[in-house]
Amino acid sequence: MSFLSKLFGTHKPATDKIEILNAAAYSKAIIGKKVQLVDVRTKNEYLDGHIAKAVNIDFFNADNFTKSFEKMDKDQPVYVYCRSGARSKKAANKLIGMGFDKVYDLKGGYMQW
Repeated sequence: MSFLSKLFGTHKPATDKIEILNAAAYSKAIIGKKVQLVDVRTKNEYLDGHIAKAVNIDFFNADNFTKSFEKMDKDQPVYVYCRSGARSKKAANKLIGMGFDKVYDLKGGYMQW
């Protein structure tokens, strides 16, 4: 182990804070519960269909993305999803960087829902 990795920890600080759930586990975690559920797709994608009670915060609108998430409770888990899982993975990493404790991501995105 190098001096820097001993000093700053391993290279993967966010891995334990992001959990990818399959559709069944994700559904079980959110259905009937009050959770921070966010669709990070575009408005048009959201309007074409989304998970019930999800709020739409477009990942590509960086200013609004940051402002919207800053209003959320960082101590409570956030459930994110996109179309296929790529954007929500990026969003999850960004949220951990913003100080969120735990982020759950839908494996395969809305296409698997």
